[in-house]
Amino acid sequence: MENRVAIEITGGVADVRLVRADKMNALDIGMFEALVGATERLSKEKGLRAVVLSGEGRAFCAGLDMGRFAAMKETGGNGIAGGEKRDLTIRTHGQANFAQQAVWGWRQLPVPVIAAVHGVAYGGGFQLALGADMRYVAPDTKMSIMEIKWGLVPDMAGTPILASLMRDDILRELTYTGRVFSPEEGQAYGLVTRICADPRAAALETAREIAGKNPDAIRAAKRMLNNLSVDPGPALLAESVEQQKLIGSPNQLESVRANIEKRAPKFAD
Repeated sequence: MENRVAIEITGGVADVRLVRADKMNALDIGMFEALVGATERLSKEKGLRAVVLSGEGRAFCAGLDMGRFAAMKETGGNGIAGGEKRDLTIRTHGQANFAQQAVWGWRQLPVPVIAAVHGVAYGGGFQLALGADMRYVAPDTKMSIMEIKWGLVPDMAGTPILASLMRDDILRELTYTGRVFSPEEGQAYGLVTRICADPRAAALETAREIAGKNPDAIRAAKRMLNNLSVDPGPALLAESVEQQKLIGSPNQLESVRANIEKRAPKFAD
């Protein structure tokens, strides 16, 4: 895990950093495993009061590793586990599958999580930020629900969270188009908590403030606020069912080929 995610805990605050900086913290199988492993470790950490999740280097997280999409182009594999076919509908972590747990696990932690976002947060990288309770974002950050670019749908637990945060019509527009949006737009949409010159420093400051509050009340508040949402189970399963049908299909592979070859796609009806 140490070459994908680093964790330092001081004064009850976990400083969690994605450290695959040379790849803009893109999501390969190692990163998925590290993210799931991080939430499993933190869920058992005594004295934990708050978590800050950030990415080192030029970006928070650029989304799925481009090598996974190249694998789709060549083999029709699922692009997540080296071309290995995985049944996305299998629930490996309660209501979530393995990839969803990389995001949903942060929601399940008993303490508040703040995502400090900079550079880009595209596709799965943006969904990772959604797993946090709050998102502090640098002014020049670019964000996108980008899965449609690759002929796919969001499938990392983002949809039930997005549905609780924003208007339905804006969610549909961003999902259908993959449009890149700014922090100011994200704040207006309900997706960005604060715009900060140094989001990690601001997030750590808030995390330390939370750490000074009654931990029983903070944990109770997170349980209570999580229970305000509708049951996410059907939405998580729907993500998996729809994505499973798309992965490796002719039009999905054509989306990948067209993007990699920088040409207009030619879809079949």
